[in-house]
Amino acid sequence: MTDTELFDIEPFRDNPKTAFFASEYERLEREKQEVQEMGKSDKEMAELAESDVARIVEQQKHLQKEMERIATEEEKEEQFPNEIVLEIRAGAGGDEASLFAADLGAMYRAYAEQKGWAVRVLSESKNSLGGYKELVCEMRGQGVYADLRFETGVHRVQRIPSTEKSGRIHTSTASVAVLPMRKKTKIQVDPSEIEMEFSRSGGAGGQNVNKVETAVRLIHTPTGIDVRCTSERKQEANREKAMQMLMAKLQDKHDQEAAAKHAELRKGQVGTGDRSEKIRTYNVLQDRVTDHRLKQSWHNIESILAGNIADILAAIQEASERASEE
Repeated sequence: MTDTELFDIEPFRDNPKTAFFASEYERLEREKQEVQEMGKSDKEMAELAESDVARIVEQQKHLQKEMERIATEEEKEEQFPNEIVLEIRAGAGGDEASLFAADLGAMYRAYAEQKGWAVRVLSESKNSLGGYKELVCEMRGQGVYADLRFETGVHRVQRIPSTEKSGRIHTSTASVAVLPMRKKTKIQVDPSEIEMEFSRSGGAGGQNVNKVETAVRLIHTPTGIDVRCTSERKQEANREKAMQMLMAKLQDKHDQEAAAKHAELRKGQVGTGDRSEKIRTYNVLQDRVTDHRLKQSWHNIESILAGNIADILAAIQEASERASEE
């Protein structure tokens, strides 16, 4: 029995990325069997048949390695997809919280630009000061979820607002959620449980306002989870993107609930990944950013808010890797 005869081709037939290799592998398998039969029936051809079989087996091994490589890459991409939805919402602190949410949005978008990732605003809600009540962005690029997956949680800022005449320090918060957009999901949703609303997409100062209702809002009635997408010009495209966002949110909720049930087993997790967990404080007066999960601080807050967060992200990932090995 050859090594190739032990190889299960079945999982690779239906995958578009490996289907061609699988069909070529099976063609070679048929050719190999024909050569083997010929060698058995004709002793003079036996030596030549043996040589041909060895050649075919080598070709099959090459195809097998290529299919396995593609499958491994797909598994890695499924675990750390190259597309996320980044949600930032103002928390406690009124207008100052919305301004801080805008600062965080600018920080992540600047970091994305450094990495060469594509960023697109899916929906946003601003206040009169230009701060964000809510900002929802799509980010696409190599390593985007692997880099940002630990950013989910409550971020806190301590600073003197420009509107504060007495010089009093304000503490404000904004929540961040990083949702991986996976191609496969375990969640099954009954279409009857989803409510759909349509509205017009609008821009600042009345600019770029659609005269048709292209903006889409979806509400999952059992959980109350809702999403809104305004980035596309066509209602159908916004509906499709909103559905992807909703499925990502439902999958995230499912994953968090499952993780909470097995919290004692999650030694390798840095933080809980819960949006209510306070993960980081940006103290402007002391020029210090502190990650509470690591109990570690960095200085030069102006540079950090300008998108230079690679050192912080690397430290969190290293801590997670160390913890997972314990």
